[in-house]
Amino acid sequence: MPHSHHSHSGQFCRHALGSLEEIVLEAIKQRFEVYGLTEHVPRYRLEDLYPEERGLSLDDLSKQFLSFLNEAHRLKEVYALQITLLVGLETEYITNDDLDHLQKLLKDNEGRIDYIVGSVHHVSTIPIDFDRITYEKALANFSSEEGIYILGKDQMECFLSAYFDAQHQLIRQFQPEIIGHLDLCRLYTPSLDLKQYPIAWGKLIRNVEEATRYGALFEINTAAFKKEGWTSPYPGKDVVALIQEKSGRFALSDDSHGPRTVGQYYLNVADYLVHVGITELWCLDRSSGPNHNGRYISPRRIEGDWRLHAFWKHKEGERRRIDFQ
Repeated sequence: MPHSHHSHSGQFCRHALGSLEEIVLEAIKQRFEVYGLTEHVPRYRLEDLYPEERGLSLDDLSKQFLSFLNEAHRLKEVYALQITLLVGLETEYITNDDLDHLQKLLKDNEGRIDYIVGSVHHVSTIPIDFDRITYEKALANFSSEEGIYILGKDQMECFLSAYFDAQHQLIRQFQPEIIGHLDLCRLYTPSLDLKQYPIAWGKLIRNVEEATRYGALFEINTAAFKKEGWTSPYPGKDVVALIQEKSGRFALSDDSHGPRTVGQYYLNVADYLVHVGITELWCLDRSSGPNHNGRYISPRRIEGDWRLHAFWKHKEGERRRIDFQ
């Protein structure tokens, strides 16, 4: 049962730690059965590189991603008897050029990319998950039609709407198999009630319906537990309830950024699943026929009661007491 669909390594991601093989070995040690390797796709403008990437060229990023694919497939073969490794990617949508490049990347590497984690990390070309300062810059970027910067609830409505519109474009164009951290837009405002922003909430409903329609899995992403003020994974309870209402399906992801964060907070996420009434989990698995994207992978429901798997007993000492809000 234990699975994760979203991970990064320091070998191919400058804000992570450890080699890709170290990530895999830790997943094996923790008795994961399915583990997804999903580095970020390259970015295609120098201004979109992060401070830790200073000195890298755009060509370096492209070569780095291809090196990731080569190493991931090598590990997939080497450890095939011990773990099922899936090779994917996590998207970037900063400008429309990123989507054009993603289309070409997928075509050029057909058969080497098992699946897509569809994520949005920018609003109006500004990162929203790097630090609070850049997040607030993205929020302050919205102005009225008269060019006057807007504040308060109207500003947040515009920000959230832009985030969910970008997410919708990604979902509609690429139909990713995994929807990544659906409500990352409230990383720095974890108690934000999305329903108080009816335009944005309507766009979120649209996105959930669209992704559910073609069979996407919505990841329960444990990385949120590391963030200030968060007492749940992504997505929060209100969004989970919406996905449940629309008959969406859930999968687990640790979004690890190094060996030490493989499987981190999984016991807490198990408690969260019980708390919000998620009784059924899914994971991706190789399939004999192509899916809607022509990739040979499809969702598989976890048989039986996922809570009874020996994996959870193995991790029992890692539980951290959390009061889910």
